Amino acid sequence: MTPALTSGSKGFHIAVPLDGKSSYGVVARFAHTVGRLMVERDPENLTQEFYKADRGGRILVDTGRNEYSATFAAVYAVRPKPGAPVSAPCSWEEVARGMVAPAGFTLRTMEARLAEVGDLWGEMGGSGQSLREAIDRLGG
Repeated sequence: MTPALTSGSKGFHIAVPLDGKSSYGVVARFAHTVGRLMVERDPENLTQEFYKADRGGRILVDTGRNEYSATFAAVYAVRPKPGAPVSAPCSWEEVARGMVAPAGFTLRTMEARLAEVGDLWGEMGGSGQSLREAIDRLGG
C-alpha cells in the first residue's frame, strides 16, 4: 500500500516505499517525470508552477520535495501552527472522497484516529519496490 500523507499544513504527500536500489538521482528524475505527466494529462487542474500567483487556482504538483536537502513533514509530526495539526497517513479512498484535509488531524484527535484506523504508515515497512519496471514503462 502506498498511503497518502497529510502535510499538517496545506497539502498532501505521496510516499512510495522503495527497495533502496535506485540512486537519489534516479528517484528524483522519476518523480519529476511522473509529476510532469500528471500535469500534461490534467493541465486545467494541475500545475508545477511554484509561485501561487502563477498557478491560476490549480493544484501544485510539487516534486521538489525529492530534491537533495529538501524536507517534508515527517509522519506524525506536529506542525507549529494554530491547533497543532499533525502530518498523518491516510488512505487514497479518504483523499478521493474528501474525507481528510491537509491539516485535518491534530494533536488532540490523533489518539482517536489511530484507534480507529491503526498505523497506516506501519504497513510500509518491508514493502519496498523497485522503480525499474515503472521507469521502463515511462520509456526511460
